[in-house]
Amino acid sequence: MSKFIVGLTGGIGSGKTTVSDMFAKLNIDIIDADIAARTVVMPGSKALIAIEANFGPDFITPTGELDRTKLRSRIFSNSDDKTWLNNLLHPLIRTEILSQISQAKSNYCVLVAPLLIENNLQKLVNRVLVINIDEANQIARTAERDPSSVAEIKRIIASQMPSKQRLSFADDVINNQDISLDDIQQQVIALDQKYRTLALKHSG
Repeated sequence: MSKFIVGLTGGIGSGKTTVSDMFAKLNIDIIDADIAARTVVMPGSKALIAIEANFGPDFITPTGELDRTKLRSRIFSNSDDKTWLNNLLHPLIRTEILSQISQAKSNYCVLVAPLLIENNLQKLVNRVLVINIDEANQIARTAERDPSSVAEIKRIIASQMPSKQRLSFADDVINNQDISLDDIQQQVIALDQKYRTLALKHSG
């Protein structure tokens, strides 16, 4: 029996974690593409050894982990490096995501992926839920929680799909703009009921 999967996406700082945490509190299994991406570059992994061989030992921390900040800055300023890294990691991340989905126990599961559409992961899911927010709020929220410079945050936004294009893939949308956490919670509860119903039909 195939699982019913909801793909949750949105630009940087849009509130994906807030929304996925609300689904988790409703006992829905969450598969996080960012966690899958960290898993495949754990110390000692083949991917990390390949990254060190390609970029050099400076990209590995003294504790043997990937220096993600350094690597992120490098690939955002060099498209060839970004292509090399994507070709290495995407198949590994996809395999890890599918493995985690196969272990999910809830009626449906949520795959949280910032680059769901850019990386063509929407083909794995039954519904796409987009968390939408304007760019000014994205920059302000990201700068609050992340030491990255505003210029770097803008570069990340520029590298992601434009909001209008992302929304064209959406089956469901939460507009996380000037609304309270209670309002978001109500939308999540309504979507949860909808997804449980769809999952039942899907399995039937």
